[in-house]
Amino acid sequence: MVPHLVTALTGPINELEQRVLDSMPAIERWFRLEWMEHTPPFYTSVDVRNAGFKLAPVDTNMFPRGWNNLTREMLPLAVQAAQAAIEKICPEARNLLVIPENHSRNTFYLANVAQLVHIFQMAGLNVRVGSIDPQIKTPKKIALPNGETVCLEPVVRGKRRLGLKNFDPCTILLNNDLSAGIPGILEDLHEQYLLPPLHAAWPSRRMSNHFHSYEELSKRFGKLLGIDPWLINPMYARAEGVNFGSKTGMDVLTSHVDTVLTKVRRKYKEYGINEKPFVIVKPDNGAAGVGVLTVRDVKDLDNLDPKTRSMMSPTAEFEPLIVQEGVLTNERVHDGVAEPVVYMMDRYVVGGFYRVHAGRSPDESLVSPGASFVPLAFSESAHLPQPGAKPGASAPNRFYMYGVVARLAMVAASYELEATNPDAEVYE
Repeated sequence: MVPHLVTALTGPINELEQRVLDSMPAIERWFRLEWMEHTPPFYTSVDVRNAGFKLAPVDTNMFPRGWNNLTREMLPLAVQAAQAAIEKICPEARNLLVIPENHSRNTFYLANVAQLVHIFQMAGLNVRVGSIDPQIKTPKKIALPNGETVCLEPVVRGKRRLGLKNFDPCTILLNNDLSAGIPGILEDLHEQYLLPPLHAAWPSRRMSNHFHSYEELSKRFGKLLGIDPWLINPMYARAEGVNFGSKTGMDVLTSHVDTVLTKVRRKYKEYGINEKPFVIVKPDNGAAGVGVLTVRDVKDLDNLDPKTRSMMSPTAEFEPLIVQEGVLTNERVHDGVAEPVVYMMDRYVVGGFYRVHAGRSPDESLVSPGASFVPLAFSESAHLPQPGAKPGASAPNRFYMYGVVARLAMVAASYELEATNPDAEVYE
């Protein structure tokens, strides 16, 4: 059963889908050439929003969770992609150490870890889970709701290597975005592969770097397809020196919000779109615990309640913010607002699901308590796109289009990692 999409049968998005399907050979060649020059992130998930008139990525995660939401039918794709990724990095690899987040009581998250362990075991590796949580001092088995168990073991740091007692991995897979800071135990590992690299983690990563790379790529990709890049690109601005709690720098934020809203209004007028523009304000550094704010009018910033101000600036520090064009989602699953999330490993799309929130509006973030996850299932047995089908008539066709936009975001992530790599050689 394919989740019912309101936008599946009608709307201008079909024109974009048709253009993508017609350009499939050129698109796949374009990606092949990109991957000849650039290295994809080890694994990635991308939140995509389908407004009916526009399709764009709104968030790219280089430490993706939620692997437990992929269906069994998708696992062979993930296993093949895992084999390809490992063979490129460490062909002789035997042992893989997975380092999860430090919240060991969250069984839903740990089900995601169990799925990752399963994928890499099926790819032919010995896989163990090593915790950097100082509270994990002895092996700890945790039962999961589905009947499986995950064993968290305390990591052991040697002079130049990280592992477990009697387990020496060649590759270490981080499923921890290190938003609380980079622990010294992960630094200076000169004889092991750490994936993703530390500069992909939030202490140094900035969303604005990613969307700068994506914007440049969308221009080139738009030229390839013969479309306006705006149809696949969310406009953005970066605001610095803002603190909601003390109301410092609010004039800077107001100016950026007004600028982005004005640009979006012009585009809506150009395309005859009768919707109210909005922007999403969120931390540029992906700070955990900091809120995401929907702003429909600059006046909204003058009337924020104390709770919202505290949510947006929980400390006295001045965190850079990103003001991102809001992309509506017109999709529905089980009467809830929905957005697709596309999962990739190496350069391959391996699956996805819908994030659904019955308590949210189409112009709000769905990443909040109360969200549920609906596996992306196809009524057809084949997942391949069907170029002969009419736009909107085929779920694989629609998902292929989502995958194209997600892969474009993944290329942007590879550019971002290259540009921010502290170990890269600099030529004058």
